[in-house]
Amino acid sequence: MSNQTANTGSAATEERFSKETYMWWYENMLHMRRFEEMSGRVYGQQKISGFCHLYIGQEACAAGAVSALKKGDKYITAYRDHAHPIALGSDPKRIMAELYGKATGLSKGKGGSMHIFDVENGFYGGHGIVGGQIPLGVGLAFAEQYKGTDNLCIAYMGDGAARQGAVHEAFNMAMTMKLPIIFVIENNGYAMGTSVQRTSNVIELYKLGESYDMPSHPVDGMSVEEVHIACEEAAEHIRAGKGPVLLEFRTYRYKGHSMSDPAKYRTKEEVESYKQKDPVQQVKATILEKGYATEEELKEMDNRIKESVKECVKFAEESPLPDPKEIFTDVYAQEDYPFVRE
Repeated sequence: MSNQTANTGSAATEERFSKETYMWWYENMLHMRRFEEMSGRVYGQQKISGFCHLYIGQEACAAGAVSALKKGDKYITAYRDHAHPIALGSDPKRIMAELYGKATGLSKGKGGSMHIFDVENGFYGGHGIVGGQIPLGVGLAFAEQYKGTDNLCIAYMGDGAARQGAVHEAFNMAMTMKLPIIFVIENNGYAMGTSVQRTSNVIELYKLGESYDMPSHPVDGMSVEEVHIACEEAAEHIRAGKGPVLLEFRTYRYKGHSMSDPAKYRTKEEVESYKQKDPVQQVKATILEKGYATEEELKEMDNRIKESVKECVKFAEESPLPDPKEIFTDVYAQEDYPFVRE
């Protein structure tokens, strides 16, 4: 892998991928986009409580990884976690129900927006502690190594988590034990609301991995092709037993850190400049250019996705709240743990 961010949408890169891959990317990322737009809408109607962190603009970071990796690989991320399970094939109705805190949610209504889990599809959360998911990802990778599988873990974090102490301990342990893990920094530039330039002397965050002799590379996170290629090459390195890789996905979120963030720390012109590189629109342009689908066919797909997202909301609103007794379940693996009292 090159230590330079690859050019987006080059002809050579596009020729690597089939019509089926481009159509899957487009439908998958468009589904994420419409789901998140609807999530923001119903949050504004106070139907979703707590925090809500949208993934709009960062869709390629999830879709490109899923298309590059294989079934059996494990995914773990922070609290901007609605889109990853969509990419992995989780039921979007159950994701929306989880945002509503309903019993039919993927986490039984106990996790909400920030703690979505779907182990059957390889998704291990959704974690609210900044950087706290990275040591857990190392644990998932150790389990795969211990069991002798060729599976890996891909562990996502934001740029704000890159200085967290446990992250660096995890880097050191993973390199020492040559664990099968891809560390991903989704660098959207602002952490909660302060730019990388104001918080660090090292603004090319992939270089943090180099101090551990970890192969570390920047990636254009607005290009699903480049994300796929980077993850594919990292996975090949890891499955050969050579240990972890760090990828810095240089991406951008169009909305604030959360729904409560007006994002006044950046200009409208800056946001618009990134929208010119929108990952969904880039893939759409390639599909139209290559004649993989017509504008009318893509519009039909969009309408179908919008209707399915409306069905997600209907399902969530009609689902029951968890039984109050559920507060005592799923706390300990031991079902008869003696110190849980009702």
